[in-house]
Amino acid sequence: MFRYLLSWWLLLVVCTAWGQAPADLANPAKPAPKRQLQAVRIGTAPKLDGLLDEAVWQTAPIATKFYEREPTPGREEKHPTEVRVLYDDDAIYVGAIMHDVAQDSIFRELSARDNIGNSDWFGIFIDTYNDQLNGYQFLLTPGGVQIDARQSPANGDDRDWNAVWDSRTALRGTDWVAEMRIPYSAIRFSKTTEQVWGVNFGRQRRSTRQTFFWNEVKPQVDGFVNQWGTLTGIHDIKPPLRLSLTPYVSSYVNHYPYNEQGKKNTATSFNGGADIKWGINESFTLDATLVPDFGQVQSDNQVLNLSPFEVQFNENRGFFTEGTELFNKGGLFYSRRVGATPLGFGAVEAQLRPGTRTADGRRQGGEYVVQNPGVTRLLNATKISGRTSKGLGVGIFNALSNDVYATVQDSTSGARRDVLTQPFANYSIVVLDQSLKNNSYVSLVNTNVTRAGSTYDANVTGGLFRFANKANRYALDGRVVYSRRRGTEFNSATEIDDQNGYKYYLSLGKISGNFTWNVDHGIESRTYNPNDLGLLFANNSISQSVNASYNIYKPFWKVNKLSTYGGLNYSLLERPRRYQDAGVYMGANTIFTKSFLFVRLNIDASPLTRDYFDPRREPIGKYYVRKPATFGFNGNFSSDYRKKFALDVGYGARFFANDGDRTGRDGFDLNLGPRYRASNQLSFVYQIGYGLRRNQIGYAGSLRGNNALDAPLLLAFGGPQGDVLLGRRDVTTFTNTATATYTFTNRMSFNIRLRHYVSNVHYRDFSRLHPNGVETQEPAYERNRDNTFNAFNIDAVYSWWFAPGSQVSIVWKNASAAFLESNAATPLYFDNLSNTINTPHNNNVSVKVLYFLDYLAIRPRRT
Repeated sequence: MFRYLLSWWLLLVVCTAWGQAPADLANPAKPAPKRQLQAVRIGTAPKLDGLLDEAVWQTAPIATKFYEREPTPGREEKHPTEVRVLYDDDAIYVGAIMHDVAQDSIFRELSARDNIGNSDWFGIFIDTYNDQLNGYQFLLTPGGVQIDARQSPANGDDRDWNAVWDSRTALRGTDWVAEMRIPYSAIRFSKTTEQVWGVNFGRQRRSTRQTFFWNEVKPQVDGFVNQWGTLTGIHDIKPPLRLSLTPYVSSYVNHYPYNEQGKKNTATSFNGGADIKWGINESFTLDATLVPDFGQVQSDNQVLNLSPFEVQFNENRGFFTEGTELFNKGGLFYSRRVGATPLGFGAVEAQLRPGTRTADGRRQGGEYVVQNPGVTRLLNATKISGRTSKGLGVGIFNALSNDVYATVQDSTSGARRDVLTQPFANYSIVVLDQSLKNNSYVSLVNTNVTRAGSTYDANVTGGLFRFANKANRYALDGRVVYSRRRGTEFNSATEIDDQNGYKYYLSLGKISGNFTWNVDHGIESRTYNPNDLGLLFANNSISQSVNASYNIYKPFWKVNKLSTYGGLNYSLLERPRRYQDAGVYMGANTIFTKSFLFVRLNIDASPLTRDYFDPRREPIGKYYVRKPATFGFNGNFSSDYRKKFALDVGYGARFFANDGDRTGRDGFDLNLGPRYRASNQLSFVYQIGYGLRRNQIGYAGSLRGNNALDAPLLLAFGGPQGDVLLGRRDVTTFTNTATATYTFTNRMSFNIRLRHYVSNVHYRDFSRLHPNGVETQEPAYERNRDNTFNAFNIDAVYSWWFAPGSQVSIVWKNASAAFLESNAATPLYFDNLSNTINTPHNNNVSVKVLYFLDYLAIRPRRT
């Protein structure tokens, strides 16, 4: 199987190379020459109206003759773009005219901020330190929607970053005009008298799905910022005092039908706090949030988790997504750890006083949980970040969380007591990142968690580097990380057993050109654990891989471009040194020329592998679950989003070899995503997903001594750390998500999102897992382990940006979740939907107002 897959991939590479023009094969993948544009100083700021009719605009040199990047790289634009740049002591001004055929050719769907939608756009890209690694992006659609982002090696295009700037657009005949005012307070630059910035301008014509750049951006060249031109002529400007305060007030009404005597179904709360931004100097900015309120963020997509690893959720809190490119270096920071579920959240039940009987036989009630907060409320969080004129980036992050307590009550006397579930904690990160020539860097990252009381603290330190050659064709990447934990487990006298751990990774490859390749090798020790402030699913591994890709970027035959890739991987346990898994994969994706249909297909195969983590037994290596040889494919296709109706389809299937008398193991996935754009203001998206896993073998759950059906097996298996109960099961999952968006203006929108998720697990039979992967049947085990998990959420958000940086948001959240076990579990979808609708729901309505106060705007003016 491996030989056949590799042969097919090599044949695909040869065929695609044969179909490409010889001139393309000879392309040395050199960046285009850097073009220059001069900015013009002005004394009086132009009126921001999208007209560009002031005489001062005519004094500025014009940047024109843009080059296409997609779908045909290198072609000059047919419909010219004209850009001019002005500046004064407070801001830079960008005026752009985008010529077109007719107004009907100018797509201008309205959307929420930072969402382009089905629209044209114009943008300016600025590298204020000219380090060819980091930059700013300011984009504008014909509908006036603003999109801003930070560009960095760690985050790529980070649209979670938001700045406060002003802009106007206008339609003028067959053209559209964009006018921007970007205050110096929105960017960072050095104090040097003569400023030389990297710059580029971009434009998208959505009607033809073409993207253009003033300084040509070649897809064969690795990197984006390093392919920008140069902006000159800016001199004698000073970085302003960047000081802003964004206070907020919020109010919540929460309703849950407890329907218990003495317990209110409705609760209200009122909150207040502020975000502060202070430019410490021209390079560094302090961001702080005081008494933050994240209650309005989008609900997490809850799922049934049968794996031994935690579920990774998206970060939706603005403070932890904006301007975090430095903190994400090396992947050591998982921001959901800050304010996460308390350490002792799941251990409260074990600390309850059980019920007893008195001497006269009367029942004496025990304790029950009244309240157990699932999140840790932050006291504050602070970031300091920036980059010096010498290219040294510095990032410092700190957050504090207070003690968290669960409340339990005696069912007889009514007396209550508090149980500590999370002690006071300090989270901190320090990053030093030095930019080097040739798109290279070296970095040092340290994360630390210090907790009060008798529990453990954690520290992780990592060194990272990337060295590319002068031609930017080859690069060596690497990292070395050391994790250190000291203390005892929470609410225990047991010492932490993974006190010291390490990880290293090396990668060498060809990074530019049509043909690229990469080889890598890495080790994560058995005791490597960065999870107190990072995220690692499995350690204790030695892994290596080889991969290559061949890409055609210019249209040929009936496609716009073609990407092919393939590779091999192999891994071992680090301790004990035992085989873990291996695999081969290949794939391709393309976009068809006329229909703009995107198609992707992946194929992979693996021999017999060993899962050492699913048994949940320490030390790792003694027990493992056998996974037979497997072959799978998956992919997706998407129709043209320019059409009012578009469709996304995802698919996948996996087949396993027979494993003794266990046959018929396979899996299937199908996802459909129709979307309809009723107008430039109203759109609908529906997604339905179906997944089936048949005859899956996996961990069936822990055995409990207080269960009559479990107790005999627990004794025979040798106790909680002995042999493991496995189950052969079918898992069926449905996910339905519907979203409707109405955008009133470029500053006001309404969005509602409904999601229903249901996953059902049915066990066919059970087996006993012995050391070294040996399994024996347990036909006498009769406990019903079936289960069903339902989750339902509604998130409705009205948002109005009534002034730059100032917002009113009204949010309604409706949520319910149910975990059904044994005979209560049901495999029928509509039964689950009915149960979900009829179970108690938590309803939450909130109003939040934040107002942006800029010192430069409210300071007294000198006369």
